Amino acid sequence: MCLAIPSKVTIIDGDMATIEVGGVTRAVSLMLLSDDVVLGDYVIVHAGFAIHKVDPEEAEESLKLFRQLMAGE
Repeated sequence: MCLAIPSKVTIIDGDMATIEVGGVTRAVSLMLLSDDVVLGDYVIVHAGFAIHKVDPEEAEESLKLFRQLMAGE
C-alpha cells in the first residue's frame, strides 16, 4: 500500500528538485513529469521521482487532513 502525500517544490535545478513536506526536505527527479514545474508547485513522489503535479488547493486540503490524522482529531 502506498500513501501519496503532496510535497511542495522549494528548489529547482535542471531536472532535479528539492521538495518539502512537514519540515523534511528531499531531492527528487522531475524527469517523469510532462507538465512544467515551478517553485511552489505540489507534486506526488514515488521512489525518488515526481510522478504527478497536484492542484495547490487539493494539495493544501490533503495536507490539512494528514495533519488532523496525525493529531488524532
